[in-house]
Amino acid sequence: MRIRIAALSIILLLGFRAFSQQGPVADHHQHLGSPEIVKLAATSTRPPVPISAKDVVALLDAAGIQRALVFSAAYVYGSPVRTVEDEYAKVRAENDWTGAQAALYPKRLRAFCSFNPLKDYALAELERCAKDPNLKGGLKLHFSNSDVQLDNPAHVEQLARIFSAANKHRMAIVIHLRPSISRQRPYGAAEAQVFLEKLLPLVPKIDIQIAHLAGNGAGYDSAVADKAMAVLAEAIEKNDPRTRRLWFDFATTVTPNISPADAALIVKRIRQVGAKRVLYGSDAQAPPNLTPRDWWAAFRKLPLTESEFNQIARNVAPYLR
Repeated sequence: MRIRIAALSIILLLGFRAFSQQGPVADHHQHLGSPEIVKLAATSTRPPVPISAKDVVALLDAAGIQRALVFSAAYVYGSPVRTVEDEYAKVRAENDWTGAQAALYPKRLRAFCSFNPLKDYALAELERCAKDPNLKGGLKLHFSNSDVQLDNPAHVEQLARIFSAANKHRMAIVIHLRPSISRQRPYGAAEAQVFLEKLLPLVPKIDIQIAHLAGNGAGYDSAVADKAMAVLAEAIEKNDPRTRRLWFDFATTVTPNISPADAALIVKRIRQVGAKRVLYGSDAQAPPNLTPRDWWAAFRKLPLTESEFNQIARNVAPYLR
């Protein structure tokens, strides 16, 4: 009898350990890419490989992840580094393709619309997406690709229109907050303060997800991006009401070879904002990016507690539930 009890105890202990080391329930940062858009964005290190909903679901299955938020790459057409014929038509087509792809897996995927928020068609596309059942859940804004500058009053004024419209339609927003690195746009505490004071007050009814812990990925830019992240983290610590619906994904920030100093800094920021606000994300599944399974394995190397890992693994933002 004692042997049976001991064996049962070992089984229960092993089961508890397996449960305590569960992977994430949801991936909050994935991209889809049509054959047309990947050709446009291809480089010598990024081959033109389309990313379909089927591709993403296969990766989720391999990692034991139940569902994912997938972003349209339509904002790529609006980048100021290129001139695209019939640009807005292509933006619409990419958004529609992404929505239709996600609709193939309605219990697994949720699609967000995207565009360059500074374009003259931006508000029109937001309104169009808000009426589309496959895209009405939210927006993906990429400040770097769109060359958005938070120290430019005209840009902030236009963003205010976008944020106000999104709030009206209850469309959550995922933001790549860091501006263009190649153009050496200023970024840090001052720009994060503008975001906190000028834009967050306009969206009290919707959730806002800051991508890459306010950085760019891959890796954590402790020298620059952390200055912006610190402003938002400290506002949360002070219970600033403007941060009430603010979330953070850590997509590609925790690499397998992360330095101990950056790992400690990320842990500090996670604890400042609280593990309940931190979301798992893995970014676009294009070479040389890691798979969702491998990104979670890298994240597990941070000096967090098992309770914190479990909390983050269970987190699902309202717009993905």
